[in-house]
Amino acid sequence: MGRAAEDTQYRGRRRWNGSHGKVWWDDELLFEISKYECKVTADREDVLIGNSKDSKIVSLTGSGTFTIKSVVNRNINKYLEEWKAGRDPRATLVGLIEDPDAADGQKERCSVDNVWFNELTLMTFEKGKVVEKEFPFGFTPEDAQFLEVVE
Repeated sequence: MGRAAEDTQYRGRRRWNGSHGKVWWDDELLFEISKYECKVTADREDVLIGNSKDSKIVSLTGSGTFTIKSVVNRNINKYLEEWKAGRDPRATLVGLIEDPDAADGQKERCSVDNVWFNELTLMTFEKGKVVEKEFPFGFTPEDAQFLEVVE
């Protein structure tokens, strides 16, 4: 099969491989990232129209989580001390997914600002397992934007 046929058909190599994903936390690359998810959810209220139930978006909620292979307590102590002092520090997260074999090296990059953390795992471990820490977070959807997209 020639190159022209390949260009018109979907090929498995075009699918994204998350192994090349990266995340920056306040402009610092997280080398030990193992998982990242960032999403916006539409909060809806029911609208009754006759006997039918419809809905209307009344607000948006930004949420996500990332998991790191624990090497250092990156920023955890800083956030803990801020919380203990009654302050609510905010962060910026930038996620990048690129795969050198997918879609000729195209990539997507999304930035979320005004990020707050919902919990801080101070310590966790399981014998015989690599230590991972999960960071659930929230953000205001108005502070999210794609910096690069695959079209």
